[in-house]
Amino acid sequence: MSSSTPLEGAIAVIIGVFEKYASKDDNSKTLSRAEVKTLIEKELPMFVQDPSSKKGVQEMFTELEDGSGEVDFCGFMSQVANLVMVCKSVLDQN
Repeated sequence: MSSSTPLEGAIAVIIGVFEKYASKDDNSKTLSRAEVKTLIEKELPMFVQDPSSKKGVQEMFTELEDGSGEVDFCGFMSQVANLVMVCKSVLDQN
């Protein structure tokens, strides 16, 4: 069996991160507000070192909630994609 490509590996990592944090409560298909907070703090530490950055990332994920206080995988992926695009834009400016 061949090894995965870097992009395939990245996809597997993103899915694994979602599942790791979503499985911390009774609903493993969504992230609760507490799970999102923990995910951001543990998986995006360089984005939350600065208090203004931390607030921005938390607000970005809070926008995903559908009123239930939960974020599903599609919403999570949407914000991960947005975060990647912001990072790419910043890198292009440097």
